[in-house]
Amino acid sequence: MDVSLIRQEAEKYQAKYAILGGDWSPFFHDAVDLLGMDVLFLKMYDEPELVDAVLQHVVDFYVGVSQRIFDAAASALDIFFIGNDFGTQRGPVMSPNLFRRFMLPHLKRLSRLGHAYGLKVMMHCCGGYAPLIPQMIEAGLDGLHAVQPSSDGMDLPTLKRSFGDKILFNGAIDSHHVLIRGTPEFVRQETHKVLDIMKTGGGYVAGASHDYILEETPVENVFAMFDAIAEFGAY
Repeated sequence: MDVSLIRQEAEKYQAKYAILGGDWSPFFHDAVDLLGMDVLFLKMYDEPELVDAVLQHVVDFYVGVSQRIFDAAASALDIFFIGNDFGTQRGPVMSPNLFRRFMLPHLKRLSRLGHAYGLKVMMHCCGGYAPLIPQMIEAGLDGLHAVQPSSDGMDLPTLKRSFGDKILFNGAIDSHHVLIRGTPEFVRQETHKVLDIMKTGGGYVAGASHDYILEETPVENVFAMFDAIAEFGAY
């Protein structure tokens, strides 16, 4: 990992934006790629020590990369941004018990790493993962990115009421049904609704419910979303 230019790149935008940094660290995805999802879940029951070993090696790598980045540029960064998709459209990809056994220790380790360098820690996570949020808070995460209201269990008023004072939510403006398929006026109306729910009491960053604005999103809808955020998002 060549970190020689990271500080220079970050400092270009430091006074204007919150700067995300560190390695993406998708350790769950890597375990799926290495073993296959079906085999991974079977091994959690049949050979848990094998799963532990795979995850340990993968996370060791990501921790090492992020340490190099932070040693070089932590003071120019604001947020350690990691990503693992623990949700499907119909709920969590694993039970809370399996999550606690296999995933929580590694999320705690990554959170401690970011906090040791004075950074906030935010995780990208797609899908319906609401039953796992208490453990994500326990892990020390400061924020959750790309909240998807179209997934089962991700009702925005419930999320805000249950967790809004414990963790920051980032996203929640529906990419799937609103931004891609809607008219600009519909986007404006739906963005306004989301802001009314999520900005109450703070702890919310408005944005699309994906890790970025998808390329099939009409440009006029992108402008409609950001215009609505500017109009209705101020305190």
